[in-house]
Amino acid sequence: MAAALVWISLLVGLLAGLGGIGAQQTTLHPLVGRVFVHTLDHANFLRLPEHVAVPPTVPITYHAHLQGHPDLPRWLRYTQRSPHHPGFLYGTATPEDRGRQVIEVTAYNRDSFDTTGQRLVLSIGDPEGPLLPYQAEFLVRSHDVEEVLPSTPASRFLTAVGGLWEPGELQLLNITSALDRGGRVPLPIEGRKEGVYIKVGSASPFSSCLKMVASPDSQARCAQGQPPLLSCYDTFAPHFRVDWCNVSLVDKSVPEPADEVPTPGDGILEHDPFFCPPTEATARDFLTDALVTLLVPLLVALLLTLLLAYIMCCRREGRLKRDLATSE
Repeated sequence: MAAALVWISLLVGLLAGLGGIGAQQTTLHPLVGRVFVHTLDHANFLRLPEHVAVPPTVPITYHAHLQGHPDLPRWLRYTQRSPHHPGFLYGTATPEDRGRQVIEVTAYNRDSFDTTGQRLVLSIGDPEGPLLPYQAEFLVRSHDVEEVLPSTPASRFLTAVGGLWEPGELQLLNITSALDRGGRVPLPIEGRKEGVYIKVGSASPFSSCLKMVASPDSQARCAQGQPPLLSCYDTFAPHFRVDWCNVSLVDKSVPEPADEVPTPGDGILEHDPFFCPPTEATARDFLTDALVTLLVPLLVALLLTLLLAYIMCCRREGRLKRDLATSE
């Protein structure tokens, strides 16, 4: 009876928590080919008065999914370091993702078990301005992904990239955790980070410094464990530690040649002087092989049977003793 009352109380509490989920709705405008970052702040879900600060000890976790689906869309990711830190939704939409998407976010208060809901209406459209055909991707070893998602470190990173690139508009195109690209979880040692890949795009061509870093000579030095060639000052230091051996440059200003459409043939292979299959097969008699395959095992089995019968029937011990002890 007590167990039944406990289950009933838990069910009532769960229904009350679900009933308390609000219907907050926020409209956001991600752009195709540009990084999108949305912070899930505790203050937006606790519903505290404006003059009341968010208690730092309140643990809150989040669960986000596409409306009508159990998971997020393929271009969107979620991360949260711990229940005491804010969560982040981030990613880069593709041209196939244009349109309207609704993300449902549920916040769980781990102390009071209260739940709060929020809807994020994503209106995905095309970006304005010039195209960004010149794209460079950097591996930052000194940060985790949630440390570069806020606007302040992201702006600082763009400023550091501007010191290496030609003057022009720089845009963040994508941010990806190194763990999502096959990286390993670092050891629990102070100063070890997971790493994050940051892709930046610009309408201006690459500088000579970036071209030298990605040159074959620099890659050869990296293969030998030496630092690559760097002809300019490292503007990322001391805020960011970039792995210069993992810098990749992509130039989309030159259109890629179209793939050749294969023309269907008549189904007959062309003559190849290196492949001459035999045209005729010589006749072969398989009777001898069949007899050997069948008769040899049968003869061996017969011999073993005769040997076993001789041992059991003709070599019995104690027959002479029995005959001597038995009267006529």
